[in-house]
Amino acid sequence: MAKPPELTVGILQADEVDAERRAEFGRYPAMFERLLGGVDPALRFETFNARTGDLPRHPDACGAYMVTGSRDSVFEDTPWIRRLAAFLRTLRRARLRAAGICFGHQIIAHALGGVVRRADAGWGVGVHGWRLCGSGEEFRLLAFHQDQVCGLPPGARRLAGSAFCPNAAFVVDGRMLGLQGHPEFSKAYAERLLHCRRERLGDAFAPAIRSLARRTDDHLVAQWIVSFLRGGEFAPPPSALPSRGSM
Repeated sequence: MAKPPELTVGILQADEVDAERRAEFGRYPAMFERLLGGVDPALRFETFNARTGDLPRHPDACGAYMVTGSRDSVFEDTPWIRRLAAFLRTLRRARLRAAGICFGHQIIAHALGGVVRRADAGWGVGVHGWRLCGSGEEFRLLAFHQDQVCGLPPGARRLAGSAFCPNAAFVVDGRMLGLQGHPEFSKAYAERLLHCRRERLGDAFAPAIRSLARRTDDHLVAQWIVSFLRGGEFAPPPSALPSRGSM
C-alpha cells in the first residue's frame, strides 16, 4: 500500500495546560500530535496560539486545521475568540478542512451561525458515549464541558449524539467538523482535572470518577479524524480504516 502524502495540520491552540501539570502531561498541541501522529506518521504539525492572536496569515498556510479545547466559553465577547471565529469563516470560504474538539467544536458552530450556551443538563464529565446517526454505533470518549451546541449552524448535518448531548458531532459543507468529546485526553489527565475542579463539579464529580473505569475509543476516533482531515468521511466504513482498535 502506498504511503499517504505528507499533510501539515495547523493546530489552533485555544488554551494552555496549567503549569503545575505541564511537565507530566505536556501541552495541548503535543496531545494532538501524539493522538493523530500515532495514526498517521505522515502528518506534520504547526501550532498557532489563537489566544495571543497568532493565527495564520493565509488560510492555505496548512493543509488542514484542528481547534483545541478551552476552559473559556465561545459566547464570551473577547477579542481572541472573535478573531478565531473570523478565521474559521475564512477557512470555510477557502474550502479547507478543519476539525474542532470541545471548545473547538463549539466555536465552529458559533462562527458559522449555530447556537452555543450553558447546557441545562449540567456538567458533562468523565467517560460519555454517543451514537452515530444512521448506524447507531456507539463510541466513547472523555468529556469535560458545561456548554453545548444547542442549535446547529445552517447547512450542518448531525453525525452523533446522545440524550445528554444531542449535537455531539456535526459536519458543515463536508469540510468543517465538530466533536464534543476529548480523544486527546488521557484518563490520568482527566482524573487530575476532575480532582482540581471537584468543588465546581459538585454532584457530577463522583459519577465522573467512576466512569473512568469504562473503555474509551480514542484510537478509533483518531482514525476517523485523520480520515476526515485527509479528505474522507468522519466515521467511514470499517473497511476504509487500517484497524478498529480502541484504547
